[in-house]
Amino acid sequence: MDSDKQQPDDAGQADEGAPERRELSRKQFLVGGAAVGAAIGLGGAARAKPSRGATAVPRVQVREAKKTEGVDIALVNGNIHTMDGSNRVVSEVLISGGRFVLVGNAKDKGDKDKKDQFHDEDAIVIDLKGKTVVPGIVESHIHVVSLANRPGYHTPTENATSIPEVIATLAARRPDVPAGQWITSMGGWHPNMWIENRPVPPSTSPPNPPRYPTLAQLDAAIPDRPVFMYLGFTGPAIVNTLGKQYLENPPAPPAPQPNPGPVAVSAEGLIATGTQAERALYYLRMIQTWEDRLRSTRDAMAYAASTGLTAMLDQVLFPIPGPPQPNWLLSNLDGFRMYDPWLELNRRGETIVRLQTNFLHNQSDPALPELHERLKNQFQFFGNEMMMTGAIGEWAAPIGAGATWMEAQRLVAQYQWRNENAVGSIAQLAQCADAYEAVDAEFGIKDLRWVVHHVPVVTTQLLDRLKALGVGVPMKAFSWITGTPTTAINGAPFRTIVDHGIKAGIQGDGVHISTLNPWHHMHYATTGLNAGGLDINSSQNITRQEALKLFTIENAWFHRREDELGSIEDGKLADLVVLNKDYFTVPDADLKKIRAALTIVNGQIVHDTGLA
Repeated sequence: MDSDKQQPDDAGQADEGAPERRELSRKQFLVGGAAVGAAIGLGGAARAKPSRGATAVPRVQVREAKKTEGVDIALVNGNIHTMDGSNRVVSEVLISGGRFVLVGNAKDKGDKDKKDQFHDEDAIVIDLKGKTVVPGIVESHIHVVSLANRPGYHTPTENATSIPEVIATLAARRPDVPAGQWITSMGGWHPNMWIENRPVPPSTSPPNPPRYPTLAQLDAAIPDRPVFMYLGFTGPAIVNTLGKQYLENPPAPPAPQPNPGPVAVSAEGLIATGTQAERALYYLRMIQTWEDRLRSTRDAMAYAASTGLTAMLDQVLFPIPGPPQPNWLLSNLDGFRMYDPWLELNRRGETIVRLQTNFLHNQSDPALPELHERLKNQFQFFGNEMMMTGAIGEWAAPIGAGATWMEAQRLVAQYQWRNENAVGSIAQLAQCADAYEAVDAEFGIKDLRWVVHHVPVVTTQLLDRLKALGVGVPMKAFSWITGTPTTAINGAPFRTIVDHGIKAGIQGDGVHISTLNPWHHMHYATTGLNAGGLDINSSQNITRQEALKLFTIENAWFHRREDELGSIEDGKLADLVVLNKDYFTVPDADLKKIRAALTIVNGQIVHDTGLA
């Protein structure tokens, strides 16, 4: 791998010819973008550059995010894709009071009323030098609360393409980790993503069993911190020597928590899928503190901002009340406490990306006691601009629960809540269409924005019926990790759904079975290639413009916030991303290497690789 070419993506360094910034007066700014760009020169404080080689998770301290609070920001000389109704591409945008107040070009600055919206005599002006800017990326189906609750110093390895890159990413985290603390990476990665496990054409199957980092490899890179990697919902898990020693003789959890005994770890550092991996995860959760959870939540926000994600609709996890148990999956957390650290940071004013939280109900009790209480005592869409409740999702009851599932649909419709259901087959999609029509006739749901997601197969007739009910379909892209040419359902009828005209978006469903990084999912939607580079879905390809629209203004519809988010327009909340590469022109393979060079949320710089 050419480390110099890879470095701007992984290490967050600015590209050659990076934009420049200094503070200019309002009068100077109004001269015009080209003149301002010429006048800026090399102003601004010098910045220390990151060292070459793998780096840790992008870290954004809250005090840095607040530097621009209440300060006007102008981006000039850019290639700014607004994603508005006309798909305008403009050169300049002005931000004041957390909103876009002027979007256009230098020649458009004759509007005195808009000029007078500036709060200060001075504004931060950033010369983009032609860089591509897009609206903040919006996710319509994600499980970021799980990422925010990861034990240890969680380190996303989802962007690594080989085992050495995985190990280098973990090793780069080490300087931030105190002695005795765990370096972890749980969910979001899969061995299919690594070149060591990719099939050799014309083979359509990866090697069996897959190759993982070994204890010896991890020891060589990180000998003095315990390391723990965990795959998917149930493992397997991987550790180094310090991790192996701890888990083979773990301390007893505090009473009355269960003590399941030691974990079986192979000589290569592998912990088997299921009971053993879940037990290992349990021991790490048992030593997690409140401060650890706050740190993990900050890290989850910072990583999201580094990919350009600025607003996420969280679909919760499989909720189980109480403290962790030895048989809990990575996808299990206390449904009543899982958002506590995010709520606390929101109370402190430290949230740097937007979160909307749905409520998943996994009960099959025909009386639906928990759902009844939720609908009677909880408010939908309650909170502030940075964190608010959603409605019912990923489901009100499992779709396989028969009459109980149907009664859950009736109950949600009766209370006039938004409702979502995951479907895994054409039969389940038809089941949703039948049920939605029935409850619409009884209660009326056409204005509630009900949803079906994970849709693997569609028919025009079923889409017609759902569209008539005002239903939306966030299309799943996560099958790019595990899908193969021989998989019966790869779950991505992108072209069919987009051409139909039903309300649609794209969802990545991170961060257990797939990645948080939205550019992976846009790569899949536009190329049809899976993690191993095999064509599994090209017959359903959509264009890059369509994919970006689905991940911005269209996904904002699923948040019920398309009037505030998803496009760069006057009066909307100021969320945008300056990209390190031009999304519209880079080769297909480089789509997955796109990252945020600069991310602005609510008019504040929340991620910066050195541009501002």
